[in-house]
Amino acid sequence: MELDLARAGWRKSTYSNNGGDCVEVADGYPGVMPVRGSKDPEGAALVFQTTEWESFVVAVRSGEFDIL
Repeated sequence: MELDLARAGWRKSTYSNNGGDCVEVADGYPGVMPVRGSKDPEGAALVFQTTEWESFVVAVRSGEFDIL
């Protein structure tokens, strides 16, 4: 899937400490969630199906990755 992300409105999590490397997401793309690293904003973005991204967020919030 190829999306034009040139005008994407990227945002960081409200839990970001604004000093480290963060994950940014771009809203406004029906059915998908573009994701990139804030350390390299001109780099590649990954695009996940919305259901996949929602499952990931639920797992993070429930602590599923806390042991990593």
